[in-house]
Amino acid sequence: MTITDIRIRLVNKEDSKLKAVASFTIDDAFIVHDVRIVEGPNGIFIAMPSKKIPDGDYKDIVHPKHNEAREQITTAILEAYNKEIANQ
Repeated sequence: MTITDIRIRLVNKEDSKLKAVASFTIDDAFIVHDVRIVEGPNGIFIAMPSKKIPDGDYKDIVHPKHNEAREQITTAILEAYNKEIANQ
């Protein structure tokens, strides 16, 4: 799997835990939108696109199957986010 494009849209709300929203492309063929970049108690992390289910919880719509893929996606998105922040 090769991540061929990442787009970052910063969120400019000072009190928000949501810092940005990302889209990424895999192998120039598959695009995932609405990956949230969130500041949590243990630092910045990504949250995959999700939907609210009837019991009030949220369920990921798309997600990596393996930890290696999750780590690759997380690293690439957070690197792109940090570059975007540095360019501001």
